[in-house]
Amino acid sequence: MNYRLTLFYFLLSFGFLSQAQTNKICFTIDDLPLSRLSKYNPDEHKSITTGILSSLKEYQIPAIGFVNENKLMVNEQTDKNRKDLLVQWLENGMELGNHTYSHPDYNNVNFEVFKEEISKGQIITDELCTQFHRPVRYFRHPYLHRGNSKSKVDSLERHLKAIGLIEAPVTIDNSEWIFASAYDSAKLSGNTGLMEIIGKEYVDYMESKLHHFEKQSQELFGRNISHILLIHANALNGDYLDELAAMLLRNQYSFVSLEDILKDPAYQSEDTYYKSNGISWLHRWAITRGYKKDFFIGEPTTPDFIKKLARVEYE
Repeated sequence: MNYRLTLFYFLLSFGFLSQAQTNKICFTIDDLPLSRLSKYNPDEHKSITTGILSSLKEYQIPAIGFVNENKLMVNEQTDKNRKDLLVQWLENGMELGNHTYSHPDYNNVNFEVFKEEISKGQIITDELCTQFHRPVRYFRHPYLHRGNSKSKVDSLERHLKAIGLIEAPVTIDNSEWIFASAYDSAKLSGNTGLMEIIGKEYVDYMESKLHHFEKQSQELFGRNISHILLIHANALNGDYLDELAAMLLRNQYSFVSLEDILKDPAYQSEDTYYKSNGISWLHRWAITRGYKKDFFIGEPTTPDFIKKLARVEYE
């Protein structure tokens, strides 16, 4: 057990943590059972998943994982090993949500196609969640795209309500996926020194993103609202989710469920953003309220060397 975690349990046991932890955050983890499955073999799939879940359990984080069921398929058949990764999530007390079947961009397909993706994306998840008496309650938009017209947004809202799914917003948006791609390159080449550099840069970057969105929350609401963090199921978080959690503890955050987060009145704010971009809900609310470009400047960016390693030219 590392020093930070020892301190966490010491503060918890003596009642200091409840006074210090004044902020709330929920971990939402996309692209289950695992991003970039083809880069790793089944044993590595399990090892990465175990790493993520071990950190979630160790830090008592009630996370929710959003599933793309096409990732469960091999040669058009459900793969038992991949399905068992979802069982691991449920066995460890985590919740599962709907992230569509194949992660389509709602901006590029019509509502009927997207509606079918939602239905097809919850067949196996429903089966497993029923076994654990834990219903599927939440939906996460691929690319954070709610729809690029009012009619598409309204159609999706009505449909989700009719089938009993709640939209899962994001306030701490980020480019973690670029770090993850760079990390995969280092890991698959066996460059452990570079993996450590990327891991440290990742946690530092996420802390700077946290402070940026805290500042925007203060400007919009006069307080730091309860936040929803978006990350993905990948090798980077398999190795560094514990460091990410420790960073959030240092910033006086407690880890709570999505259900608890959504009780914050901020999430009832009006959202009339109908453009193509996938952005933080803080930005959606700001645009709806008429905030100008000065509000959006200063957002931390991914270091160039990380983008080069990931072979990414833009964010």
